[in-house]
Amino acid sequence: MLVELRIAGLGVIDEIEVVFGEGLTAVTGETGAGKTMIMGAVDLLLGGRADPSIVRPGANDAVVEGRFLVGGDEHVLRRVVPADGRSRAYVNGRLETAAMLAEVASDLVDLHGQHAHQRLLGVTTQREALDRFGAIDLGPLQSAERELAEVDAELAALGGDERARAREIDLLRFQVAELDAAGLVEADEDDRLAAEELLLGDAVAYREAAGTVLSLLDGDGPVSEAFGRSLAALEGRVPFDRLADRVTALAVELGDVVAELRQVAEGVDEDPARLEAVGERRRVLADLRRKYGDDLASVMAYHTEVENRLEALEDHEALAAELDARRLAAEVERSASAASVLDARRRTAPSLAEQVAEHLRSLGMPSAVMEVAVSGEAGEIVEFRLAANSGTPALPLSKVASGGELSRTMLAVGLVLTSSPPVQLFDEVDAGVGGEAAHRIGEALAELASDRQVLVVTHLAQVAAYADHQLVVVKEDDGLNATATIRPVDSDERVVELSRMLSGSPESTTAQGHAEELLRSTRGPE
Repeated sequence: MLVELRIAGLGVIDEIEVVFGEGLTAVTGETGAGKTMIMGAVDLLLGGRADPSIVRPGANDAVVEGRFLVGGDEHVLRRVVPADGRSRAYVNGRLETAAMLAEVASDLVDLHGQHAHQRLLGVTTQREALDRFGAIDLGPLQSAERELAEVDAELAALGGDERARAREIDLLRFQVAELDAAGLVEADEDDRLAAEELLLGDAVAYREAAGTVLSLLDGDGPVSEAFGRSLAALEGRVPFDRLADRVTALAVELGDVVAELRQVAEGVDEDPARLEAVGERRRVLADLRRKYGDDLASVMAYHTEVENRLEALEDHEALAAELDARRLAAEVERSASAASVLDARRRTAPSLAEQVAEHLRSLGMPSAVMEVAVSGEAGEIVEFRLAANSGTPALPLSKVASGGELSRTMLAVGLVLTSSPPVQLFDEVDAGVGGEAAHRIGEALAELASDRQVLVVTHLAQVAAYADHQLVVVKEDDGLNATATIRPVDSDERVVELSRMLSGSPESTTAQGHAEELLRSTRGPE
């Protein structure tokens, strides 16, 4: 529901804050007092046109804020219209476009009257209304349409253009052949080859280094000879026995080092042919990385990917035939489902039209004739048509309905249907009616408000009397500025306001008696 509305700097409104209750709320006041400014403010929250001329003279901008509470979730919408510059829209404190504001607000509130935002005029809304009324099963049709979309996407991904497919196959075959020839099996091959290339590239220096060390350390070398002389000097001298043992151990370790060094050196061979082969292989791997991936693991993954893609394209005819068969079946199913939906919509349309027309006739449009036209393959084009008066053809609502007629039509549709936004606002719904028809409009609004919040701007006491809450708009003019205020009324104040609406004489005892009787007849004494 709309919990609170704040308006500042809008037309005759300086600043007001209104707290709304559940059920039906009537907004009343003298003609020209500014009642419709409430609707204009909500229209701004619905993304309506922001004309700088609506800004109150002397104000920098007009500001409208609405706080909605739906299912425990709070939504705060705000619209700012500067006297000079572009308007701004906010949703829950975030700056948004007017279109986004309208999208959020459309799920919260419907505004019916002479304003631009009238959902009932849209083809989509009219189709949804018909489907809800008739409980039209759209499942099979939607399922078939999803299947068609999936098949078309797979056909497009498969390569629908024969020349483009042939070019892609040629490219993939070249890439697969190149990758096959490379024979990649190890992701670390290049690292291993780099180490081997480093060894082969400096083989002579390695052997020379080993020879130098061996000449110093082997049996005839000075180091080996020094160890022998050292042991001879220490032999038989008791104080040095432990040290002599350590020198002996070093001599043994030295012998092991010499043997291992000789073995490694013998394994380092000069092999120019192998060095060239390793270099060429590394150049091949570098070229593959340049073309297909940052490292060999990525290249190997790409190899698998292009093999699968090539296989799919080479099997295109078989796959395409399978997809074509699926598409044909989905098309048949879609056509059958569309025909079924079309039939259901056409069978439902007259009943919806008659029920809406019955309500319209009780809402002060005794000659109203309603039609619901259905066309298109699946009946997707739904158009509500209205003949408000005898002898006139039924034409689309947007062409024939006045503000009051459109509001009453939306009210009638709302009474027939059970699904609509939780807040309904009506302006001019009682235009041009009175007497018993006014009572019927009041009853209908009260009925609609049984499971949602309804706000109505009205000049008829017969309508206002059905409201759970009543707000009165009063305009004061000091000769320099006109300012509108709004306040809730109940009990005696409400009787006075209804008296004014009935007779123009709020202090009249007779009028007040009529007002009290009216309240009792609609909803009992306050």
